[in-house]
Amino acid sequence: MVAALAESPTALREFIGLDDEAVRRDVLAGKQPAVIRGLIENWRALREARDSPEALLRYLQQFDSGRPVDALLAPPEVDGQISYNGAMTGFNFVRNRLPLTRVAEQVLRYAKFPKPPSVAVQSALITDCLPGFEVHNHLDDVLPHSVAPRIWLGNRITTPTHVDEWNNVGCVVAGRRRFTLFPPDQIANLYIGPLDFAPTGAAMSLVSLRKPDFDRYPKFREALVAAQVAELGPGDAIYIPPLWWHHVESLEPINVLVNYWWHDSAGEGAGADSAFDALLHGILSIRNLPPSTRRAWAALFEHYLFASRDDAQTHIPPDRHGILGNLTPAQSAALREHLVKRLKGPRIL
Repeated sequence: MVAALAESPTALREFIGLDDEAVRRDVLAGKQPAVIRGLIENWRALREARDSPEALLRYLQQFDSGRPVDALLAPPEVDGQISYNGAMTGFNFVRNRLPLTRVAEQVLRYAKFPKPPSVAVQSALITDCLPGFEVHNHLDDVLPHSVAPRIWLGNRITTPTHVDEWNNVGCVVAGRRRFTLFPPDQIANLYIGPLDFAPTGAAMSLVSLRKPDFDRYPKFREALVAAQVAELGPGDAIYIPPLWWHHVESLEPINVLVNYWWHDSAGEGAGADSAFDALLHGILSIRNLPPSTRRAWAALFEHYLFASRDDAQTHIPPDRHGILGNLTPAQSAALREHLVKRLKGPRIL
C-alpha cells in the first residue's frame, strides 16, 4: 500500500460479471470511476499472458509492424518514479524510439535484474505498431468502433498524478496496476506543475504519493482524504471519467495494459475539439486581466457554458438560438474559421 494513504483508503466501486449493455449503462453513463472485474476475460492476449511472459511476447511479435514507438528509460536509482530532474530543467529519464517488441524483450531481460532500469512504452497506437492485434482483443461491443486502442508496456514504473480530458477505459493484460484517483475538485490540493512542461505531456502533481512532503505541500492531506484506490490484475479494467486525476503504479516486473480514450459528444459536427485548447485560449486572453474583469468573464462563462442551457436560450425564439443551440456541422466549421482568423489576425490595442 502507498505509504501516504490511510490504512483503509476509500476503495473504488467495483462491478463483476457485467454484460456489455450493463457496462455502458451502469458504468460509463454515470461518469463516475469504477473497476470492472473480468471485462477482458475473452481476450486472446490475456490467455497468452497467463501462460507466460514469453508466450505473450511471441504473440505480440506476430503483429509487430516494426514501426518505432516512443519508449522511455530511467536509471535504477529513480526507482521507477517518472518525474522532473532535481533542478526542474528536464526530466529524470531519456526517450528512445524502438519497435514495440524490442522494448518487450528489454523488459523480459530486465525482469532478471535485482534492481533494473525502468523502461516503458506509453500510449502507443495499436493500429500502427501491432496491426491485427485488435481482431481478437477488443471492446467493440462496449465502445464505438472508432475508439482506437493504445498499448502501455513496461516494468515497475510509476506515472505521477496527472489528468486527461478524455473518458478512459484501461484493461490489464499482464501484471498488476494500482490506481489512485482524485476528483476534479481536488486540483487546488494537488500542487499541479507547469501546464506546458510535463514529463508525460499531461499536467501532473509535484507531490510524491509514495513520500509526500507535507511541510511543502500541506493541502495534499485534504486530497488524500478524497482519494479512491484500486488494484487491478489481469483481465480487470478501470473506467476513469474526464478530468479525474490519477496516479498509476505498475507493480510487477512485466506489465501490459491496453486503454481506450474518447471524447463525449459535444453535438453534431463538433468532432474531437479539445476543451484544453479553450483553457489555453483563456490563459492567453483572460488570465492577466484585472480581477473585476476576470470575475465578469467568469459570470459569462458560467451562464453560457456551465449553467443550464435553458437559462441561456429559452427566452429566444427557437429559430434564433444560433450557436446556443445544437451546433450543426456548418456552424462548427464557421466557428473554427472565425477563431482561426481571430488568432492569426492583428491584435487590437
